[in-house]
Amino acid sequence: MDLVNFEKMDPIMLMSIVNMKLRDEYGDLDNLVKAFDIDKQILLEKLANAGFDYLPEVKQFR
Repeated sequence: MDLVNFEKMDPIMLMSIVNMKLRDEYGDLDNLVKAFDIDKQILLEKLANAGFDYLPEVKQFR
């Protein structure tokens, strides 16, 4: 699934997709945002507004 339109996505679906991509393809958030050319801060804010925080030690949003 593509994250180009991540700003319009449902935050729960977005969190699920991002976590899957972190686990399966990119390893960390910096690699993921670079690969999709998205603004890391906007992604963090969107997910934080839905109650999800990025935990770098486990490389997931929870």
